[in-house]
This record gives sequence, structure tokens and C-alpha cells, in this order.
Amino acid sequence: MTELDELNIPKATRPVAEEIIGITDEVCAKLLDAEYASLARQVVAKLARKRPSPLLGSRRVTWAAAVVYALGQVNFLFDSSRELHRTADELSAAFGVAKTTMGSKAKQVRDMLKMSYFKPEFLRADVIAENPMVWFIEVDGLAMDARSLPLDLQTVAFRRGYIPYIPALGPEGTAALMQK
Repeated sequence: MTELDELNIPKATRPVAEEIIGITDEVCAKLLDAEYASLARQVVAKLARKRPSPLLGSRRVTWAAAVVYALGQVNFLFDSSRELHRTADELSAAFGVAKTTMGSKAKQVRDMLKMSYFKPEFLRADVIAENPMVWFIEVDGLAMDARSLPLDLQTVAFRRGYIPYIPALGPEGTAALMQK
């Protein structure tokens, strides 16, 4: 899980962000998993770095619910065919926030951060692996699936931030390569 010191949260918004992260961590531990908790920490940190930070307005629990709900929307949490599945009612009850409030604030979060199914920074590993749109890049004016490219081109695409990891190496192999 992403540690608080690694999130680069400004001092001015750190107490509020830590409070919100505490709430998201607690609900994710009860209802979801560590991967959702880690993604929620990253989203809260991004919101805390915005100028002015929207986290300074509204109740902390409302922001926490909105962050997790927004992540759930882009990660298909509400799709009953997925292994990890929850309803909006379950999230609403876990946070103690009205479903409509949670949904409208989640839209603000998605809009502010431009969250979508195509941005791997907000997606779970299983969603990234299943989402072909994450892997499309443009090579010499032609749209290509990065997973079918040679290793050297995959590496260049990863280093430029076009793809979430080097497909030929997998997430773990990419992480090991970057630590060298």
C-alpha cells in the first residue's frame, strides 16, 4: 500500500487528506481490498495537491465516499459479474453518506482528475489487464496494440508513460527493471 510520506501531500492540506485517507482505508478494509485503499490514497493525494484543494470544503466523509465511489465506477465495482462486486447502497451505508450525495461528489472527482476507463493510474491491475484500450498507442501515425510490439518499443512506450507496464515483462518484471 502507498505510504503517506510517498504521496507528496502539501503541508496545508495534509491533516485533511490524512483524515480522509483514514476513512477510505477503514471502509476499503471492511468492504473492498488493499488495492482499492491504495488507489484511494493516490486519488486523495492528487486532490490535496490541487490549487485550491477541493478537500478543504465539504465533510471529510463525503470526500472519502466520493473517491471510493469514483474509483468503483471506473473499475466496474458495480458489475455483478465481477469477482469483487459491491452496490452503491453498500458503499453509501459503509460511509454513512446519502447515495445521491456520494454520486454527485464522485462526478466532481472524476471530472477534476479526468478519471476514465482509459487512464491506467486509476485502474486496478485486473481491469488494466482486461482493458484493450489502455494498450493502444500511436506508432508512426498508426494505432497499435503495445502488447504486440517488440520489447524495445514496449520499453520506450512505458518510459514515456503511454502504457502502465511493459507487457512482455509483466507488472513485476517492469518494477524490477525500473529498480535497476
